[in-house]
Amino acid sequence: MYALVDCNNFYASCERVFDPKLQDKPIVVLSNNDGCIISRSQEAKDLGIKMGEPYFQRKKWLAEQGVHVFSSNYALYGDMSRRVMEVLAMFTPELEVYSIDEAFLGLHGFERHHELEALAREMQQRVRQWVGIPVCVGIGPTKTLAKAANNLAKKQRQQTGGVWLIDRQNREQALAQMPVRDVWGVGRQNAARLEMAGVDTALALSRCSVEWARRQLGGVVGVRLVKELSGEPCLAMMPTQDKQNIACTRSFGKIITDLPQLQEAIAVYATQAAEKLRSQGSVAGAITVFAHTNRFRPVEQYFKERTLEFPVATDSTLELVQMAVAGIKQIFRPGIEYGKAGVVLTRLMPREGIQADLFVRSAALEHRGLMQALDKMNRLWGGNMVSVAATGQGQRQEWQMLSGLCSPRRTTHLQEVLGVRG
Repeated sequence: MYALVDCNNFYASCERVFDPKLQDKPIVVLSNNDGCIISRSQEAKDLGIKMGEPYFQRKKWLAEQGVHVFSSNYALYGDMSRRVMEVLAMFTPELEVYSIDEAFLGLHGFERHHELEALAREMQQRVRQWVGIPVCVGIGPTKTLAKAANNLAKKQRQQTGGVWLIDRQNREQALAQMPVRDVWGVGRQNAARLEMAGVDTALALSRCSVEWARRQLGGVVGVRLVKELSGEPCLAMMPTQDKQNIACTRSFGKIITDLPQLQEAIAVYATQAAEKLRSQGSVAGAITVFAHTNRFRPVEQYFKERTLEFPVATDSTLELVQMAVAGIKQIFRPGIEYGKAGVVLTRLMPREGIQADLFVRSAALEHRGLMQALDKMNRLWGGNMVSVAATGQGQRQEWQMLSGLCSPRRTTHLQEVLGVRG
């Protein structure tokens, strides 16, 4: 059996954890540069607020309705996700982190020793008590059925309490309640094709022949989908793996036209990418830098990137920033209104796998102690407490993303930890 645990309205729920006054209040969270609505509490959904709506179009109305609006606080959300996953990992060694707010758990053999619905409710209770995040849990004999069970648990939360178990006895009854477009892996185009063919529920899809699924749903992918809905496992648990590349890209809060500001931005992104690289114990053999205009603005459009290789793979912030700044100098063109830039680290390998060169120094080895000290201080005192001068020394730059409605980073920055008064 498999379980799929999904955090409810995750970003909005994170905002509530440290502010009890937000309970039962409508909340929305905005995308980068406070552009669009990307997360809504249930109360906000009940007001008819749609996912992806531009904030500027709804700003006045949201204020009139008493909706609490927040900029994205990725530092907080990432750390809260880590805490949720650590709690879930206590239940089983088989944990697959599927996204920032979802995880599959392998429960093979648990049914011999546990009542699975009670186990799911214990997961719910522990995550809520220890982290403060509400979750829904779906359990099924395949990953696709676990995902379907979670979908039903969410839609019928008042009746189910956020837990749904699909087994051999109730599988067809459960799938009959699910539109085919809600099935994990179907997609919008396939859903339209299936509905035209009269296959409008998950149950109807599960009853299709393997040959038909192969023709209509992309070969082996369609076959797996039908088999999974029928209760035959085809998708194994995937252990959480290190990233094969690491990217840090951002749209600017203000248009950049001069090279010094662009260099500063690239240095910040390279610094952030370097921290992620070291956190997974990897080194990078190459770095790609890019910058381009905002394609929605009526200006001369420009996109340029440059990939630079390191003589010896590295995880040193100093070397990564130096190479990133060199790359952005090569692609910069005067007169261009830059709206976005970023860095991508590629050719990643384990730090232990560094191939030293007799004639080329290894910054990863030479700077290891310095980078460990840097990471330790920034973890203790908050990001950018210590940084290279090329980043602007941690000061607020005009080009940084708009985030005027951002809540404090309660769990990752010492200066913003919640205080208690006696």
